[in-house]
Order: sequence, then C-alpha cells, then structure tokens
Amino acid sequence: MANYTAADVKKLRELTGAGMMDCKKALDEADGNVDGAVEALRIKGQKGVAKREGRSAENGAVVSLISEDKTSGVLLELKCETDFVAKGEKFQTVANTLAAHVAATSPADIEALLASEIEAGKTVQAYVDEANANLGEKIVLDRFAQFTGGYVAAYMHRTMPDLPPQVGVLVQLDKEDAEVAKDVAQHIAAFAPKYLTRDEVPAETVENERRVAEATSREEGKPEAALPKIVEGRVNGFFKDVVVLEQAFAKDNKKSVQKVLDGAGVSLTRFARIKVGI
Repeated sequence: MANYTAADVKKLRELTGAGMMDCKKALDEADGNVDGAVEALRIKGQKGVAKREGRSAENGAVVSLISEDKTSGVLLELKCETDFVAKGEKFQTVANTLAAHVAATSPADIEALLASEIEAGKTVQAYVDEANANLGEKIVLDRFAQFTGGYVAAYMHRTMPDLPPQVGVLVQLDKEDAEVAKDVAQHIAAFAPKYLTRDEVPAETVENERRVAEATSREEGKPEAALPKIVEGRVNGFFKDVVVLEQAFAKDNKKSVQKVLDGAGVSLTRFARIKVGI
C-alpha cells in the first residue's frame, strides 16, 4: 500500500477537484507522490484536472441547518475559488442541499458523505463534480459537523455584508437556553477556541507548551527556584487561550465562559467552529 496521508488526499483534491476515491487510487498508483497523482488523474482524463491544477478554493460559504425541535443540527463548509461564485444563488443552493442531505443521512465522516447517494444513482461526489462543471470553478466539500441530542443552536457570521456567512458555529447544550446558546456561539465565533475542556488538549501539545514556557523563562533570566511556578502559570495561560470553558467571556471578561454557563444552569457539551478556508 502506498505511503500517503489524509492531508495528501486533501491536497490532491484541492489541486484537482477530483473525487476522494479517485484521488486515493491516483496516490496508490503514484506511490504516494502528489505530483505523480496529478499526472495520473490527467492521464485518466479527469475532467478539468489540467485547468484546475494549482487553482485555490479558498472562498465559499458556511451553512447551517437546525431541526425544528432544536435537538439536532448541521454545519457545513463548501469552498469555491471566488467570492463572485460564493455569493451566487446556485452555489448557495448546492451548499444548502448538501447540508440537508447530511441532516437526513447522518454520514459517519466526509468519506462516507461523498460516497452516499444524494439522488438515485448519483453520489454526493458526483453532485459536487456537477457543480464544478456548472459553475466553472473548483468546488470542494471536505468539512461538516453534525450534533444530535440536547439543545442545538447555530450562529452564522458574515465578514462582508454582500457575502454568505464565512464563519459558522454549532453548539450543543444539555438543556434549552436560546440566549446562552447564542451568546456562547458568538463568543466561539470571535475567539476561536480549539477545545471544550483542558482534558481534550493532547498531552504532547501540553508538554510542548511546557517546554516552550520553561525555555522562554530561562531565556528571560527568571530565577531557577521560581521556574516551576512561572511555567505552570504560562501553561495555564495557554489553556485559557485555547479551551472555551476557561476563556474570558466575550460580553463580560471578568467571567469565564464556564461561570456564565454555571450561572444559567446549563452545560456546553460540544461545539464546532468552521471558518471558510481555515
């Protein structure tokens, strides 16, 4: 089996706009070499590969779909090359159709989503390929989130008034509280936390932060005896930057997000944040 990673598959898809399975087959044939895989796709006659090669799909939209009873929701990113296409009705229809399909089928991951049938005899990948051809740009679907259970809400943020939302946040609370859900979702949109709790932060990430904090403290000439306390303080500062429950709340920086939730008697159980192209 060829040696390549999920990142290689994603890169090849972004370079060519070809389907995930086609990209995997091409990487297998090219022994994991991305350039060789591009050539393999061109040789096999993949439509538009030569034209799309090297083009970047960094514009697009984030769309959301929340069930009527607010117990489930979908967040999905669809990318394209230009903001002109992103704000067009056809592109946004494609994005919303894909979100509705996710809501109806609950795919396990992006690979399962692309392989699922959105219409009789037509996979999601084929549907996206059609959008590539019809819109004349590289269209890429490689991220979505879906929550089920509890109380689910979404917040969508427009970075420009004439563009569709470029940032989307999906939150799940253990009980209904529309105001808190909106406030926390807006906070997440603004402050981009990476984790719900510090327990979710990978151990190697924490250890790396600890090493950096210690090296920085020594470089600054801090007393040896004070290093453990200084390092611990800096690591805690790192947690307050990346863990949503420990961040200072956007609307009242004297409180943490955890304290705001505690005051409302609710818990944040999950969140997802997607920003177009990032």
